[in-house]
Amino acid sequence: MKVVKKFVSVTAKFDQNGITPLKIFWSDGRVFDIDRVTDVRPAASIVVGGLGIRYKCKIGGKERLLFYEQPRWFVEAKSPGV
Repeated sequence: MKVVKKFVSVTAKFDQNGITPLKIFWSDGRVFDIDRVTDVRPAASIVVGGLGIRYKCKIGGKERLLFYEQPRWFVEAKSPGV
């Protein structure tokens, strides 16, 4: 399987501390609650390309990377059809 840049919808809180992502909405209708953000930093996605703010998130007990590449959000996703 190839890993691709998958753009996703995100619900996020914008406040005096910055941006905190809360939920990720997959194009097939699935919704993933972000349990906790453990790290935030400017970073590139080495796997699929792109540069923005990288959020290291805990989702369902697993660590996942979420990127904010203004004005869109993306994840590194496996794509069986590509």
